[in-house]
Amino acid sequence: MFLLILLCVLPIFILFIIIHTHKTNHARAHLPPGPPPLPLIGNLHQLNNSSPHHSLWQLSKRYGHLMSLRLGSKQAIVISSSKLAQQVLKTHDQKFASRPQFLGPRKLSYNGLDLGFAPYSPYWREMKKICILHLFSSHRVQSFRSVREYEVAQMIKKLSHNVDSGKVVNLTENLMSFTSSLICRIGFGKRYGCEYEEVVELGKGNQRSRLQVLLNEAQELLAVFCFSDYFPLLGWVDRLRGILWRLDKVFKELDLFYESVIYDHMDSTKTKDQQVAYIIDILLQLLDHHSFSFPFTLHHIKALLMNIFIAGTDPSSATIVWAMTALLRNPEVMSKVQGEVRNLFCDKDFINEDDIQSLPYLKAVIKETLRLFPPSPLLLPRETMEPCELNGYQIQPKTLVYVNAWAIARDPETWEEPERFYPERFLDDSNLVEIKDNYFEMIPFGAGRRMCPGKHMGVVNVELCVGNPVHSFDWEVAEGDIGKEEMLDTQVKPGITMHKKCDLYLVAKTRSM
Repeated sequence: MFLLILLCVLPIFILFIIIHTHKTNHARAHLPPGPPPLPLIGNLHQLNNSSPHHSLWQLSKRYGHLMSLRLGSKQAIVISSSKLAQQVLKTHDQKFASRPQFLGPRKLSYNGLDLGFAPYSPYWREMKKICILHLFSSHRVQSFRSVREYEVAQMIKKLSHNVDSGKVVNLTENLMSFTSSLICRIGFGKRYGCEYEEVVELGKGNQRSRLQVLLNEAQELLAVFCFSDYFPLLGWVDRLRGILWRLDKVFKELDLFYESVIYDHMDSTKTKDQQVAYIIDILLQLLDHHSFSFPFTLHHIKALLMNIFIAGTDPSSATIVWAMTALLRNPEVMSKVQGEVRNLFCDKDFINEDDIQSLPYLKAVIKETLRLFPPSPLLLPRETMEPCELNGYQIQPKTLVYVNAWAIARDPETWEEPERFYPERFLDDSNLVEIKDNYFEMIPFGAGRRMCPGKHMGVVNVELCVGNPVHSFDWEVAEGDIGKEEMLDTQVKPGITMHKKCDLYLVAKTRSM
């Protein structure tokens, strides 16, 4: 019986593959060059799960800076040069401005009610206006200065307790704790909270708070491969794999967290006399506005809190870890940046934000870190909304667009010795003094209308949090089961943010004078 069914189904399956291959080959005749796809799965097998940016970079060396891929049922293009990025993110920005509705982001963003993952529409434009005017203006960022400086000072105080004892510091965990505390203070007015600070054992002696575990799970699920995204008829496989269960679990936990934050602030008398207006209070005030073209509800607030919480915590902590890793891999650079900070502020115990402005080499170190280790190496994927011509090729609507910011920042046509960690390049070239919106050779925060609105806040956080540890301590890689080379390796974890695969275990020592 089974053999009879197989004999009946097999010719249909073979015919389907032949027709699908013929259609694919016909369509590819009008597309940019790219690796030949396999039947059904296309080029999915050529993407490394943890570092797809690296896989695409290797493919682009063969097929060019404008490359086409077939990812299951979806057509995609990959951009790997600054000139093409400028066309996509500036010249034809609006045509490339939408987002694909992938399962993970759609679930965690309350079906696209946020800013980061919402499709391009009048609704999205209104949400962006809310964020730019009310949440991330330069005045608002400056208003949180005291919070930032306090949290960095607390982290330095915590690290100093390990100096005399010579205790090994898991800097990765310390920085995750710091950035989550900082964003909770900026966003919600306080650290949350005892139930979220509960320690979770991860094995091998590693521990994290429940909030950090939840955050790590969320950022991984935002980028997880789902069959329903590329093979709609096979969406049931995601349930068998446990993806839907994980998404539901994380969504419910995050939803409860957002609700606890919101209801803590619903009583306006609690915040009436405060000097700083926290983000949650600003959003709650908008509930009373009737100037929006849509009813602004608690679901919209929760979706924006997701953006602020995940985008505010993960990229900053990852960038600081990469900066410290790069400095330890390049002792001469570490010596220079410590010399700059200590020569100017040798008598100070803490470097504040005004002091940072007098430290051009430190700023160059941060820029070089963002060049080599952009927080989101492929940025967030885009989706075309209408036909567009790009370098003579016709790009159709609903095409996925990946801008490989990691590859662009290592392009030898743009950067001299692109693989070298060399902060001096930002001092020698006046065009590189600032990370500008119109400078497409380096786009760690994206560009165009979908550029990260929290860019300025993120850079300030990172500068302050790198400047103070290199000023206060001398650092060494800890001895242990993991060797120095592995500890300072640049392999990455899977997820929407490029986190270092191996946690950074260091020993902080009293600074040399």
